[in-house]
Amino acid sequence: MRTAVGFYRQHKVKLGVLLVTALLVFWLAVAFQRSLLLLGDPDPVAKAIGAAYLLLPCIGAWALIRELLFGAQTQRMARQLDGEGGLPVDDLPRTPAGRIVRSAADDAFPAYQAEVEADPENWRSWFRLSCAYDAAGDRKRARGAMRDAAKLYRQHGASR
Repeated sequence: MRTAVGFYRQHKVKLGVLLVTALLVFWLAVAFQRSLLLLGDPDPVAKAIGAAYLLLPCIGAWALIRELLFGAQTQRMARQLDGEGGLPVDDLPRTPAGRIVRSAADDAFPAYQAEVEADPENWRSWFRLSCAYDAAGDRKRARGAMRDAAKLYRQHGASR
């Protein structure tokens, strides 16, 4: 029998995404409703503000959909790599707080970088490089490398 704590631990990230998504959808609905109220006002200034305010829920919805699709594709790639035994092993030393020791991550990084340089059209290499960037604490480059992996995954399919 699964406990609630066990369920939470197993699905912690998904539950967090669900909560943030629900809050964002609520905010988008309120912003959309407020923009419609302003558009219905007879004052031209209120109409202009309503039209401008209408952009916020549109941009927010676009960003939300884009990020959810990116997360789903990243999860598909991770599942495939895991099935192939190609996910990087998470064996780096950690601090008492649970963070990866930065110097150890920096020492492991060149192997992943060399793998990408040897085969830049392989999404698996880019995925592993993204994990290495993330372990080293460089979130911006990790995200960029994951986007490159996703692009190659879509272009070449899961086979290459």
